[in-house]
Amino acid sequence: MVKIRLSRFGAKKQPHYRIVVTDGRNKRDGAYIERIGYYDPRQTTKDWLKIDLERANYWISQGAQPTEVVRRLMKKASELAS
Repeated sequence: MVKIRLSRFGAKKQPHYRIVVTDGRNKRDGAYIERIGYYDPRQTTKDWLKIDLERANYWISQGAQPTEVVRRLMKKASELAS
């Protein structure tokens, strides 16, 4: 099953996440099909959340399942965009 989930990057105690489309059997930070955004939970920059909502909606229409966290982030990104 294809999932839309977070993949962790960054140094110890300084997380940054990529929002990726991947096969659900892959490891958290393993190979992915497409990167559709990023998220900085510490909000250190003005652009702390960016998601290509068009691509996310495309993948959801193709059967991809977003995780709960990604679903909340997509909702937040659409609020920030408008």
